Formats: sequence, C-alpha cells, structure tokens
Amino acid sequence: MSAATSVGPVLPAVSGTRGRRRGRWNAPLVAGLVLFALIVLCALCAPLLTSYDPIQQSLKDAFLPPGSPHHLLGTDALGRDVLSRLLYGARVDLRVGVLAVISPFVIGSLIGLISGWFGGWVDAVIGRIVDMVIAFPFLVLVIALVFAMGPGTTSIYTAITLVGWVAYCRIVRGQVLVAKEQEYAMAARASGLPTWRILLRHLLPNVILQAFVFSMSDIVLTLLAIVTLGFLGLGVPPPTPDWGTMIQEGQQFILTKWYMSTIPGLAVVLTGLALALIADGIVEKANK
Repeated sequence: MSAATSVGPVLPAVSGTRGRRRGRWNAPLVAGLVLFALIVLCALCAPLLTSYDPIQQSLKDAFLPPGSPHHLLGTDALGRDVLSRLLYGARVDLRVGVLAVISPFVIGSLIGLISGWFGGWVDAVIGRIVDMVIAFPFLVLVIALVFAMGPGTTSIYTAITLVGWVAYCRIVRGQVLVAKEQEYAMAARASGLPTWRILLRHLLPNVILQAFVFSMSDIVLTLLAIVTLGFLGLGVPPPTPDWGTMIQEGQQFILTKWYMSTIPGLAVVLTGLALALIADGIVEKANK
C-alpha cells in the first residue's frame, strides 16, 4: 500500500519531464543545419545568384569596391567578380571538404572496429601505425604529401585519407573496448553469430555516433587544410576558384583592398560555425 502510494505520484512527473524535454527545440542543431543549408543552397544556386563567369577577366573593372553597380562584393585584381568566385569556390571547397572526410571516416571506423574487437597482436600492430601517423601534425603531413604528389583534388583526397583515418580509428576502438563487454555483445558472441555480423550489425551502430560527431569537426579541419593548400598554391589548380586561392590572391592588397581576403575568410568561418553547431546539437540530442 505504501509502495503504491509512493510510486504513483512519481511516474507522471517523470513522464511529463521527458515529454517536455522531447518537445524542446535543439537550438544548436537547428541553427547549424539552417546555416549550413543556406551555404550549400547558395553554392548550388550560384548560376542563379550571379551572371558573371568566375574566371572571366576584365582588367578595366579591376579593384571595384563592394557595393559597386553590378558587382555586389566588388572585383579582384583581374576584374573578376568576387561574389561569383565566392559562390563557385564554395562548390569546390564544400565538395572536396565533404568527400575528403568520407574515406577516412569509413576506413578508420572499420580498422578501429577490428582493432578493438580482436585486440592482441592485431591491436598492437594497428596501434603502432596510428602512433607513427599522429606523431606528425595533421596539416603539416597533409601539406607534405600533397607537395610530393602534386597539386590537385586527387592528391588532396589521397593525402587526407592517409592521415585522417587515425582519428576515427582511435575513437571507434575506444568505444568498442567498452561495448564488447556489454551484455548484448557477449550474448551475440555466445549465440555463435559470425564475427562480421556481430561487428557490423550489433557493435557498429552502437559505437559510430562519436565518430560521426567528430566528422562534423573534421570537415572544418579538412576545409582549413584545403584553404591552406590553396593559399600555398597546392590546392585546386587555377583558374578554378576556391576560397584559399582567393585569400592568397588578396593578401598583397590586404591594407587597401581588404575585401578580397576578408570575404572568403568569413565564408570559411561561417561554414566552420555551422558544422560546429551541428556537432554540438548532435551531442546534446544524444545525451538527452
């Protein structure tokens, strides 16, 4: 009687609290998705937002300031429309930035899954390889690899894959070491299921969230790497526009024509902010 009396009032209160929590908006996630969607939409709709060719030169229109007639964000040293180059450059940088993260995400997650599950000499060998890669700063190693292979998107994809997988491997391995001791994993093993089925169907869905959250931040790091490579002349070959090249081209005029470097720099910051908000929102949602 007393147990029923004590439990009765508590259950509705807990249920109501959960209902209210579910009803709350995840502000960081919504803000990040909206901002990132706007950036992607602007990139996709570049031909509708500007009529200028991003590589078309017009020396008589060089160095027009922002707000000039027909050139909302001005022109660069060669008379090319800055807005057009910004939008078409977003297409290049976002495509390369997102695609360059997919391979490290997949490869690193699978290697981390194998390393954490089997342990022993398999884990030791993979661990030594990971230690060798992380001994060098990410950006320095990527620049060195791209320099050795030559500029271009293929070199960028290859370099980031060779360096970036280790972070996902470490994250997933740590999650697997904990997850494989859980009851569901031990039950799957005791039931005689094939190892691949246990890893892919039972373990992977339960350990991949942290790696996915990290991938949002990793896209930001990859974008910065792409912009840095473009700044150093190792990125996307000209005349294809990209934000790093725009920043590099405007640096010598930074005191007088500040907009040439500042505008693409702000684009990088806004994209990074959007992805950071998405990552924070996913973490907040997962912790509820």
